[in-house]
Formats: sequence, structure tokens, C-alpha cells
Amino acid sequence: METRLWKKPWHGSWRGPTSTWSFAAKKVFAPFADPVIQLFLGSFILAESMAIHGLDKRFAFAIMSLKAVGSSTGRLLCAFGIICAFLSMWLSNTAATAMMFPIGLGIIYAMGDIVAQKTGSTVDPTKLRYGTGMMLMAAYAASAGGIGTPVGTPPNLIGIAMIEKYCQVKIPFFQWMLFAVPLLIILFALLFVLMYYLHKPEVSHIEGSHEYVERERGQLGRWIQGQKNSMIAFLVTVVLWLIPGALAVLYGTDAPISKAYGKYLPEGVVALIGASLLFLLPVNWKEREFTISWSQATKIDWGTLLLFGGGITLGNLMFELKLAEVIGKGLLDLSGATSVWGITFGAIFIAIMVSETSSNTASANMVVPVMISLAQAAGVNPIPPAIGATLGASWGFMLPVSTPPNAIVYGSGMIPITKMIRAGIFFDILGGIVMWIGLRFLLSMVGLA
Repeated sequence: METRLWKKPWHGSWRGPTSTWSFAAKKVFAPFADPVIQLFLGSFILAESMAIHGLDKRFAFAIMSLKAVGSSTGRLLCAFGIICAFLSMWLSNTAATAMMFPIGLGIIYAMGDIVAQKTGSTVDPTKLRYGTGMMLMAAYAASAGGIGTPVGTPPNLIGIAMIEKYCQVKIPFFQWMLFAVPLLIILFALLFVLMYYLHKPEVSHIEGSHEYVERERGQLGRWIQGQKNSMIAFLVTVVLWLIPGALAVLYGTDAPISKAYGKYLPEGVVALIGASLLFLLPVNWKEREFTISWSQATKIDWGTLLLFGGGITLGNLMFELKLAEVIGKGLLDLSGATSVWGITFGAIFIAIMVSETSSNTASANMVVPVMISLAQAAGVNPIPPAIGATLGASWGFMLPVSTPPNAIVYGSGMIPITKMIRAGIFFDILGGIVMWIGLRFLLSMVGLA
């Protein structure tokens, strides 16, 4: 009798807490298997393969060797920035900066030799104004370029995931590009003007720049099988990413074919398909060598994946525990903003300020859910504030710790901290204002405002 009385309560109390905690753990860890995580995983593996086989450098040197670039320091700086921004639309901003960093250094040292020949005196390339502008261009253009596509930077995917979850609006890959690419073009023009006039080149032309690029390009040799395979996987992935947008334009988002494609081939699945091709396409069939091995694939940035999963979990908990709603209402009362574009303006600059001292991923995780809740509390459309916060989270440029690209170029020794802060303040403020104005027009044109 005593045994039964003891066992029954013990058994019940054990099962109750076990069941509760098991459910809670599943809820907390579920975002680490979110499709968006798989999207990052596939993208990182594709980027790693491009770097391993030198496809990224082949792209860069091919563009920089164009005759339109010539030896003009202005055109060279512009082309260099365009390459960084374009690569960052598909790769991480860190990878794009790391790839272009040595190329920029080579051009700067070549310019140092030319200036020395013209002046007849010794020139320290690390002290050139043009060198500072070139290095900052590498970091800033890579960070700015990330806003162009959903996969360009983690905040984009965070914002898209939270908008879909809390606003019940899915932004397809192509629809994002419809407003983000025009905005990127305007912001890049602003960046070029700032970099060129804040760091005026010592000479207007670098006679040896074209030869340097051609020499480096020649050393790459002919296309190797690994580069061809990486190109195939990359193109397959990009095409599959763009198809949903094309289907939406041709048939509409509610058409059966659009819904079926989105159901069976979402962005995360497509990224994994592209990454899987790298493990299947051989570079040496006799030796059973493939485009990428698992040991090479494991060198991707797993920390970002974990940070991203944790951020989604944090955002979920903020909404379920009503914390985001409390913070949102508090900010609403404090700021007095009640219009959708007043809240969007605040969202952009709050995200920028937060991103100066924390990663852009963490900034998006913190700011986006709060701004969605704030907009909902005010009774306005939460999508513009959410997108504003998403883009603002990628806009921290003042400090070396603001983003990895800043840290990479700061290590060159060519950027005094005061010049990074000066350029960063200008680009933060002016870029934020341009972003706000641009979103007011562009989001209306694509049906998101």
C-alpha cells in the first residue's frame, strides 16, 4: 500500500515536468532547423567552393580588366566597389571583402610606385588618401551590397522570416530585388561620391593598374574543372532562386504553379540543391575527387548559423511572452510616432545605432520584432518599419567592430580610426535618409506599402 502511494505521485510528477520541458526544448530549438538556416548553410558551402577553386578571383579580375575602367583612379574605385557590392549580393559581406582585400592592396601599392616615380621621392602606400578610400570602399560596398538580395546578408533573411511569421506576408526572392536593387544603386552612387571626395586621389590616373590586373588574371590560367563545377552549381542555384519571382509576375502569386513551386522548392531547399551538386560533380573521377569535400565544407561559418537560429528563437519568445509588445508600446509612447513612415524612420536609425556596437544579425534579431510590434500597436502597416529595420541593421560603418568587413580593412593599417568614424558617420546618416526616402516610393511600387 505504501509502495503504491509513493509510486503513483512520483510517477505523475516526473512525467508532468518531463513532458513540459521536452515541449519547451523542442520549441526553443526548432528555429535551428528553420528553412532559412538551410538557406544559409547552402549559400556558405557554395561560397566556400568558389573560394577554394578561385572562381571568385576570376570574376573580380575579369570585371576589373574591362577597357572602360582603364587607368582612371575614379573609374577604378567605382569598378572596385561595384565588384564588392555585386559579390556581396550572393556571398557574405565578409567573404566578398576578404576576396577583394588583396586585390585592393595590390592596386594601392602599384599606385604608390607611380606616385613615387612622378614626385621623385619615397612614398609610403599605407599613407595614401586613395588607399584609405579603396579599403573603406571594399568594406562599405560589401556591406551595402548585401541588401540587394535576400541571401546577401543575414538581416535580410531574418526580416523576411519575421514578416512572414508575424505579418503573414511572404516576400519572394524576386520581389525583394525589385525594391532592393534600385535602392542599392542609389546608395552605391552616394557611397562612391563620399569615398572619392573624402579621400581625394593623389593622382588622377594609375598607369600600371590595368597591367597589374592583367598580370594577376593571367596567373589564374585556364578554367579548371573545380571552377566550372562551382559555376554550374552557382548558376543553377541563382536561376532556381529567381524562378518564383518570374512565376509571380507571369501567373500571379496565387496561381497553382506559383504555390506548388514555393511549397516544394523554397529558397532553403534550392540552396541545399546547389550545395549538394558540389558533392556530386567530380573534378577527378578516377581518384573519386569531387568539387568539395566534407572536410572543406565544415570550414564555413557555423557560428553565424548558430547565432541566426538563436536570434529567431529570441524573436519568437519576445512575441509569445509579449515582451516585444511591451517594448513597442513603450517606444511608441516615448517617440510619439504614429504614422507608418514616422515609425519606419525611427526603425532605420535605431537599427543603425544598434548595429554600430553589435553584429548586424544580432541587431536585426533585436530591432525587427520590436518594430513590427510597435507598428501593430499603432495600427499601421508593419511591413515598411520591418524592412526599414532590416536594412538599417546592415548599415553600421563607424567602427572596426561594427561589422567583419570593417575589421578586415582596418587591419591593413591604411585607415586611421578617425577617418573610419568620419566616413561612417556621413554614410550612416545620409544613407539612412536616402533609405527612408527610397522605401517610401519603392515599396509602394512593388505593393508592400
